[in-house]
Amino acid sequence: MTQRRARLIDVADAAGVSIAAASRAMSGSTGVSDAIAARVRRVAAEMGYVANVHARTLAGGASTTIGLLVHEIGDPYFTEIAGGVLRLGAQQGLTVQIGHTGRDPDAELTQVRALVANRVRAIVIAGSGFVDAAVQAPVKAELQAFQAGGGRVAVIGRHHLGADAVLPDNHTGGRSLAEHLLALGHRRIAFAVGSRALTTVADRLAGIAEALASAGLDLDDLPVVEEEFTRAGGRRATHAILDAHPDVTAIAALNDDMAIGVLAALRARGVSVPGEVSVSGFDDVPVAEYLWPALTTVRLPMAEMGEQVLELALKPASSRPRRRLTGHSLVVRDSTAPPRG
Repeated sequence: MTQRRARLIDVADAAGVSIAAASRAMSGSTGVSDAIAARVRRVAAEMGYVANVHARTLAGGASTTIGLLVHEIGDPYFTEIAGGVLRLGAQQGLTVQIGHTGRDPDAELTQVRALVANRVRAIVIAGSGFVDAAVQAPVKAELQAFQAGGGRVAVIGRHHLGADAVLPDNHTGGRSLAEHLLALGHRRIAFAVGSRALTTVADRLAGIAEALASAGLDLDDLPVVEEEFTRAGGRRATHAILDAHPDVTAIAALNDDMAIGVLAALRARGVSVPGEVSVSGFDDVPVAEYLWPALTTVRLPMAEMGEQVLELALKPASSRPRRRLTGHSLVVRDSTAPPRG
């Protein structure tokens, strides 16, 4: 079996220093003591580490290719984000290589390694991270090594990757959505959600729980059905909700793709919206206003988020990760109304 070539992260671990310190030691930059630099170089020699000369050129912008990873390329949320990345990329004379991870950490790791091997200038990752930071540890290590070698990384909605990030307003957006349903008079509310292992879901539910608590309600006392963050998932969640809780007056889906599935399931069962059950979503994908009925949802500036994350990826590295918050707005349309009676 061919032995894996030592990477900078391996040298850093063996020398007991950070990747950044190891990078400075190997390049002769300032910022590390002579003793640490000597130790790192000795360990590197013992491990047979060979610096990636190409990676060093990335900081100078020699590559014109950007890698973009999204969870679901068919989800309009990611389509809008990709559109923003592509528009700015075209203006900057860059090529964007897009990969699809399916919210699978192993697939994401494979995609990141492929992008590094393809010598992209920067890697942009869009989509929820995982509540358990350990799940993302392998990909975080790969991204840190890529950055230490001169590459750049920026992300959307990721909590534990230690990179420049655009952060969707998920927590307060969830609170705004719940406050809207409560203000209409709904108390028997059900929630169709993606996996709670995803930080996006956890953050949106946390905001919802805050609003419910202010109204004297407990999220744990209401139906919360986890399914795939897709239209099919929304459809399955709706059938499960109605079978177990036929008295619900509102279903809040935690993304618009699920909400579309909710509407389809209610239509198939002859349940009128919003006459019998109100429906809401999250994201405000372009099709939301053209659904029947038009979907009440939380608007995130998805295309702008795509542009912002690429702007961050094209900036020189900073000493600490940059953060940009998106804000949100509640868009009230025809799919929500006061409950009957």
